[in-house]
Amino acid sequence: MNRKKILGSHVKRLLSGVSDHGKRHLTEVETDLLQTNLLLEEAIEKLSQNFMAIHSAVNDQQGTIRLLLDGGTPSLDAKEKLEAMNEQVGTYVNAAITSMQFQDMTSQLIDRTLKRVTGLREFLATLGAHGAEMNPDSDNDEMVELLGKVSMALAIQSLELRNVLRKAVSQKHLESGDIELF
Repeated sequence: MNRKKILGSHVKRLLSGVSDHGKRHLTEVETDLLQTNLLLEEAIEKLSQNFMAIHSAVNDQQGTIRLLLDGGTPSLDAKEKLEAMNEQVGTYVNAAITSMQFQDMTSQLIDRTLKRVTGLREFLATLGAHGAEMNPDSDNDEMVELLGKVSMALAIQSLELRNVLRKAVSQKHLESGDIELF
């Protein structure tokens, strides 16, 4: 293979690798952001439902409380309802607290997204730094050697970033079993 073809092959492989790396990480960033948005929407919906249920239960207790404040004696049925509503309020509060646990998963997703963006920025900075070393007057052998170094440095960075990001984000889903985000 002549020198011109070798150089062209190295440039093509380098540009394709940079493009593939960038697209892959930007797709993952998009996926993580969409999952974060879904988690936030679900958590807000669950919180709203639970707070409305708490409000309803407290309103239902008001009649019996007024009767007690007025010196009346509630019926046995009213006493049982009051106790049952107390348990319901506790259940709704616990459900609301559970719904707020989305913060853990969203923090993990945002952290992973930031690592991807930082990794991509470092990847591009490495490419830029090595590109600055390239002398336009270099002969083909020097350019092939530099492109080989660039490709190796970028491959190492890509592997290091992939290893950092391998950890899946997971937690109990707000309603139905485990979910894992990759």
